[in-house]
Amino acid sequence: MGGGALAQQSSPLVEQINNGNWLSDEENREMLDELYYTRAVHAYMSMLPALNVIGMRDGSAAEFGNGYNVLPIWKDRMDSRAWVPTPNGDVIYSMSYLDLKETGPLVVAAPPKVIGMFTDFFQRTITDVGAIGPDRARGGLYLLLPPNYTGHVPEGYFAFESRTYNVFLFFRTVMAQGNGGPDPKPAVDLAMQTRIYPLWDTEKSIKPMEFPNGSGKSINMMYPTDISYFTKLKEFVDYEPYTAISPEERGVLAAIGIIKDKSFEPTARQKELLQKAVERAPKMILALRRDDRADKRNKYYNDRQYVRAWSAATAEYMQESYLDLNQRASFFQYAYSSAPAMVMRTINAGSKYPVALRDKNGDILNGSNTYKLHLPAGIPAAAFWAVTLYNVTDGTMVDAPQQLPSINQYNDVAYEDDGGLSLYFGPAKPDDVPESNWIQTVDGRDFLTVIRLYGAKTEFFDQTWKPDDVVKVNE
Repeated sequence: MGGGALAQQSSPLVEQINNGNWLSDEENREMLDELYYTRAVHAYMSMLPALNVIGMRDGSAAEFGNGYNVLPIWKDRMDSRAWVPTPNGDVIYSMSYLDLKETGPLVVAAPPKVIGMFTDFFQRTITDVGAIGPDRARGGLYLLLPPNYTGHVPEGYFAFESRTYNVFLFFRTVMAQGNGGPDPKPAVDLAMQTRIYPLWDTEKSIKPMEFPNGSGKSINMMYPTDISYFTKLKEFVDYEPYTAISPEERGVLAAIGIIKDKSFEPTARQKELLQKAVERAPKMILALRRDDRADKRNKYYNDRQYVRAWSAATAEYMQESYLDLNQRASFFQYAYSSAPAMVMRTINAGSKYPVALRDKNGDILNGSNTYKLHLPAGIPAAAFWAVTLYNVTDGTMVDAPQQLPSINQYNDVAYEDDGGLSLYFGPAKPDDVPESNWIQTVDGRDFLTVIRLYGAKTEFFDQTWKPDDVVKVNE
């Protein structure tokens, strides 16, 4: 009988990788470096909610000091001198950073009519405060409990347990109509009614409240843009309980050497890769933000350019069947504080934020051009509306000489005969446009337009009222 032996066959992975042999020394190093880098990018994106608020805390502490009794208030409104992601200069901001590991349970006496929230340091909402919170805008005593708290919880408080020792307090109070513009004083007076104290302290040992004024100060409250991003992350991991971070996410951090209560000593090559990650990951997130999603869940309307920061996810970034990691990282690159009141369709309460990064023709908004935004009559905001311009990369306010790149309903703006309103954006005011209706841009720099509707009405949800697209008006 004739015939040769059958050809030897190998399994698929043996065939695919180097004929079943180990990698060369050079390729082995290359693969390990690539894996370390990709883990660092993942860690950057997944930990951005924490680093976002850590940046705000550290910037605040450097300027105002820290402590449970220190509540900075931007008493003359916030402007572009405060480097904060998408700040709102049309309400009065009160922001502080509480440490339940240091103080134990804390009581916060919230004033009435606050629009606010408490979040942990992954910016997961502990509770809304105000109309959407349990106090229903009447004010009340909130009791913040440390993670895994087993002590006594007295009656009479709105009690909530945080998943991190660090807690972010974010209150907004609404200004009144003044003579020719908004009057911040009533909102400041209301914010200064806030009281914070440890649950078990007696009155004689409670520190008096301090309300430093943040307005008019140049303050850097942004997250790091260098390798300190990861060293600050390591400090946070060490400080917080194991339960604050999932085991899977701890595995990602461990892959780059960040392990709770273990030393973090990256090699010289690993430091280069961490620096590369902190430079490239923000660009990856920016690329995600620029274009529409394939599922179009980012679009507010079928016939408008406006997008929504949550892409129709929940405040926790849950889509129907998955956690939307890309959208979460996208949000925290240029914004902070994701709360149910911002996402739920609550009539005449909460807030909504249509965002435009393109004009009617689909072109990116750029500060070299002049644009018009027309808001039809009957703007559906039970509390108030505002329009603000921001830098695209990090959500800081457009830092033109005008300093406050925002117009709200308390301003003495020029309305049209039918009650509609046209606002203009550009590096110089068009000759035929009143000063009150113009926001200055930075020549050559891209920007975002954010429409804020506090107390959105049914016309917004039914889409019987829609803002017109931003239109380029110069050739």
